[in-house]
Amino acid sequence: MRKLLCGSVAVLIALPVVVASGTAHAEDNGVGQTPALGWSSWSFVRHGPTAATIEAQADAMRDSGLAAVGYQYVNVDDFWYQCPGSQGPNVDQFGRWVIDSTKFPGGIQAVADHVHADGLKFGLYVTPGISKQAVAQNTAIEGTPYHAADIATTTAEKNYNCKGMVGIDYTKPGAQAFVDSWADQFASWGVDYLKIDGVGSPDIPDVQAWSDALRQATGTTAGRPIHLELSNSLNIADAPTWARLSNGWRTGGDIECYCGPNGASYPLTRWSSVASRFNQVANWQPDGGPGAFNDYDSLELGNGVNDGLTVDERKTQLSLWALASSPLILGTDLTNLDPTDLALLKNTDVLAVDQDAIDASRVVNTSTAQAFAKTEANGDAVVGLFNTSSSPEIVSTSAAALGLPVAASYFVSDLWQHQATRTTGVISANVPSHGVALYRITKGRNTLFVPPSTTFGATGGQSMTVTFTDNGSQPARQVSLDVHGSAGYSVTAASPTRFAQVASGQTVQATFQVVAPAPTALFGTGTVTATDSYQWLGLQPITTSMDYPVSVSPPVQAPYRTFTSSTTGRFAQLGDQLGIQGDGGDVYGGTNQYGVTYLPGAETDGTVATVELTAQQNTNAWAKAGIMVRNDVTAAQSAPGFLILAEAPGHGYVMQWDANGDGQLDSNSAPNNQGLGTATYPTWLKLVRSGTTFTGYYSTDDTTWTPISSVSLPTAAASQDVGVFTTSHNAGTVGEVDFADFAIS
Repeated sequence: MRKLLCGSVAVLIALPVVVASGTAHAEDNGVGQTPALGWSSWSFVRHGPTAATIEAQADAMRDSGLAAVGYQYVNVDDFWYQCPGSQGPNVDQFGRWVIDSTKFPGGIQAVADHVHADGLKFGLYVTPGISKQAVAQNTAIEGTPYHAADIATTTAEKNYNCKGMVGIDYTKPGAQAFVDSWADQFASWGVDYLKIDGVGSPDIPDVQAWSDALRQATGTTAGRPIHLELSNSLNIADAPTWARLSNGWRTGGDIECYCGPNGASYPLTRWSSVASRFNQVANWQPDGGPGAFNDYDSLELGNGVNDGLTVDERKTQLSLWALASSPLILGTDLTNLDPTDLALLKNTDVLAVDQDAIDASRVVNTSTAQAFAKTEANGDAVVGLFNTSSSPEIVSTSAAALGLPVAASYFVSDLWQHQATRTTGVISANVPSHGVALYRITKGRNTLFVPPSTTFGATGGQSMTVTFTDNGSQPARQVSLDVHGSAGYSVTAASPTRFAQVASGQTVQATFQVVAPAPTALFGTGTVTATDSYQWLGLQPITTSMDYPVSVSPPVQAPYRTFTSSTTGRFAQLGDQLGIQGDGGDVYGGTNQYGVTYLPGAETDGTVATVELTAQQNTNAWAKAGIMVRNDVTAAQSAPGFLILAEAPGHGYVMQWDANGDGQLDSNSAPNNQGLGTATYPTWLKLVRSGTTFTGYYSTDDTTWTPISSVSLPTAAASQDVGVFTTSHNAGTVGEVDFADFAIS
């Protein structure tokens, strides 16, 4: 049956809003009283920073108008120094990293001078410890009688790319002086911002040393205070320490998805990386404030579709970061800014939410909706209503839940749409998939000539119901509801669609019959648009609309059955073609997350299962798709007789099976983490059963078959389920796999 994949659920949860009063004992080095705004080289430039590249980014920040609205830091991340190999970075006579002169022929100071000439500030990158090369050479510590070997330990320190760093024993004379000399050098180059990467709780002595070193360095140079930022995935239990010693700290891992082809920067990120921050923002809320802020990583806005996010997802990222008063450090290419993204980044109403230095609290938390809110110094409330589902959804809260005092009505300012409405207390919006409604709520303003806040939404499938609610104190007049579809759709009203008046607090609805065109693809998509319109004070009608995704996929037919053990599983069949759209962390060990279209009990002694794998979305190098046999595929965590014959986009062809009968895959035909061959599409897979022995083959032409492995599966039942399956190997990221000519002979 064709079904519209749309729906709206009103979520109304009253939880207290916490007003952040600032972090106790926050770093007081003269910077960071508001979250840092700027740019970093890592997301886009990555391994190739050069003087010319950094200077071009600085010029673009100035010329684009980003600097005029507050973006100021231009930060060089890793790869600015010489790294000859795993023995650690090259060092000078005092054990400090040596600049890579091929990338920065004029030195770091020349680049910092250029950035400063643009009216901006310059940042640099370091990791804790001391290079093994300094220890091997036993370099002197500047201004002291001590040497590298006097202070170094044998404990490895994290340097993610160059490696070769070891710890420093800060109880030894000369240890602090070494870090002081390095900080003095950075200050002399004109560094305004220093990121220490790879630090964790064991590195608190390093953070203390750098905090002290940067303070003394600014006292001995031109008096430029240096912002200190920590990275990454720091321990929340040590939040008071991070706040005392630094201006910001990364709460999680990288926002970048590292999913571009052949290591390309684009796409920079993906939705699952952004969505992972909701819980981080909620958990770390008490710990940020003036002087020291929770850092949720780079803001991946600026390059349009190359961001890896839809426009709504980009608004969500910027809104969540702003509500959390996170640093806004752009990771995009500022020399190729997308006009839409640039307008988002220059929205001063949203930037003001970030710069108030108040961390928002979570007030709504469901499987499909989130809301975060904070109370401003003037008594206003700012709230973001987020829809984390794949269809438009109504997300709601109330003035009372936001901690606002009782009033007859409230002024609601939409910070993205720049529109104003009034409400008697319901704060509600129909939010697009992965989108946000960001509002500033004010009590006591004259709202007499402001239109009422209204909420409309749509639910259903072939019978679609559109609702309209007046949240204001005055009636909405001449209300009209409508639905229309894209080409090939037929929409007919099945109830009245016009209402002369909708009173305050009243809801009306209209029903429409929607007929989709006949499917022509496994996963056909379309759009149905719901629209509402009403008049206010006899002026021009106020109209809003929302697009709802429509599935016109042909359903799977008997005797096939479908099952998913992951979050998302969609299935389609068109003739001899089978399709699965699904996510899943993996199918191996304790992770049994997959979608499968199968024939129950069809795998028996002597059977040969074959299938053409026509297309596979590369959601991960170890995403898997192919043939699955199991005594019961619906018993995902326990059923024995479990084996897969799969293709992985980055690793070729592999068989994995349950050797000990505990219902989990534990054996692999690719023990060196590499399967046979190179993944191509289309490809053909064949699984032959003889007793309880299974032999897998692959072919790139459906003629010549290459054996992969032959394995014994003693727990295989006489009759097993057999089918085609997929897992995206990336929980929360849905990938599509298409099959053809699945046959059991």
